[in-house]
Amino acid sequence: MGLFFNLLLFGVTFIGGSVPLWIRGFSDRHMHGMLAFSGSFLLGISLLHLFPESFAELGEKAGLYALGGFFLQLLIQRLTHGAEHGHDHSSHHPPTGEVMGIIGGLVLHAAMEGLPLGFHYRQGGTSLALYLAVAAHKLPEAMIVTSLATAVWGPKKGWLTVLLFAMVTPLAGVLAHTLGTLYHAMAQLVAIIIPIMAGAFLHISTTIFFESGTRNHHLNFRKVLSIVLGLAVALATLLFE
Repeated sequence: MGLFFNLLLFGVTFIGGSVPLWIRGFSDRHMHGMLAFSGSFLLGISLLHLFPESFAELGEKAGLYALGGFFLQLLIQRLTHGAEHGHDHSSHHPPTGEVMGIIGGLVLHAAMEGLPLGFHYRQGGTSLALYLAVAAHKLPEAMIVTSLATAVWGPKKGWLTVLLFAMVTPLAGVLAHTLGTLYHAMAQLVAIIIPIMAGAFLHISTTIFFESGTRNHHLNFRKVLSIVLGLAVALATLLFE
């Protein structure tokens, strides 16, 4: 099952990230809708699965790690300039150094997202729910990476960039699973990373709600519908428990 979901995650990221390369003028409205959906889905999975798992595993320390993850994501945002929650920089032809910094920050973020995928969870539906949430978030994120790379380096390097980016999260999950199986200390480290990522997801999702896709941070009907749909799907994952 792990191999299947890793391949699915790679496929979703690569195919979704390639959309800007073969569909010209991809609508920002669609991008913002996907971001709102993925943000609410991440929030739901974090509160319904990751936080309960973390507190069951680590006790009250889980709250401290989650708080740290929230502010760690704030620091990563300094590199990405908010690209992971919808701030698109491709339209104004940013300099190469800025693009490399943004993509580097997104690669770091993608690797961190992959680490919890290699952990064995107490609840049966948590692993599936987490894969779905990460895949939903990777879709618009990969599109932004491709758009940035193509705007600066051209379509050929855009394809190469999205290919390499699509490999990061699944490989991080495989690495965490392998090392966690071989080394007890690594398994303990991954258990700590889970609430850290839950805190980071909390930051990303709430930022999407208040900043992405609307003027003056207002909620329009399309965005509210996407948020409700994301939460509904997150709630539906409880049926797998």
